[in-house]
Amino acid sequence: MKKIILSLLAAVSFSSAFAASEGIAWDKANPKTNDMAALQNGAKIFVNYCLSCHSAAYMRYNRLKDIGLTEQQIKDNLLFTTDKVGETMKAAIDPKQAKEWFGGVPPDLTVIARSRADMSKGPGADYLYTLLRTYYRDETKATGWNNKAYPNIGMPNPLWELQGEREPIYQTIKSHGQEEQVLAGWKQVKPGLLTPLQYDQAVNDLVSYLQWMGEPAQNQRVRIGVWVLIFLSIFTIIAWRLNAAFWKDIK
Repeated sequence: MKKIILSLLAAVSFSSAFAASEGIAWDKANPKTNDMAALQNGAKIFVNYCLSCHSAAYMRYNRLKDIGLTEQQIKDNLLFTTDKVGETMKAAIDPKQAKEWFGGVPPDLTVIARSRADMSKGPGADYLYTLLRTYYRDETKATGWNNKAYPNIGMPNPLWELQGEREPIYQTIKSHGQEEQVLAGWKQVKPGLLTPLQYDQAVNDLVSYLQWMGEPAQNQRVRIGVWVLIFLSIFTIIAWRLNAAFWKDIK
């Protein structure tokens, strides 16, 4: 029951979390939208830890075949909220109940990686990567959690079982004649199911999937674009030589 309550709180506060972009500088993510293994792992994490509260209403389960999964694998491992592989990714929570209980519906995450892009700080993938890696315990907050990318965040850490519990390490520096505390690192208080390196890799896989989900045809579009440019380059050379041959006897 405690986990369910925390998940519901996470769903509601996610909307405010994704709406903010202030805080520390964003870390650089490495979206692997061409890496099928990374995308498959990201899809698994998304379904297990995000889909209970957040929908991806513009993505169908059968589109996951584009990342190397078979229809049977999708049915066996990823269908938790429906029994039809052609259905969209709808959250397990009832939107009406969520709105009644918390005053708002958890935001859809289909294009969250694209919508959170910020010209001053970087791509939306960087924001998501930083947000999910900078949670720490803060007993002064109602949820017991805080976040360096979004100070005073109302959302608990959705991946706390994987990451464990950490606390920030600060360093005092002087800026414009005044002392200021800046983040210098992290101290692991309680271990999670994953090591810090494994957790960073898992978050990057999740971000890779969110990036891919925002535009599944992007890789194909890029490949087609490259071939079109190659064709135009070759055709330009051919046209130039034909033009030279046509006008060579004309003075």
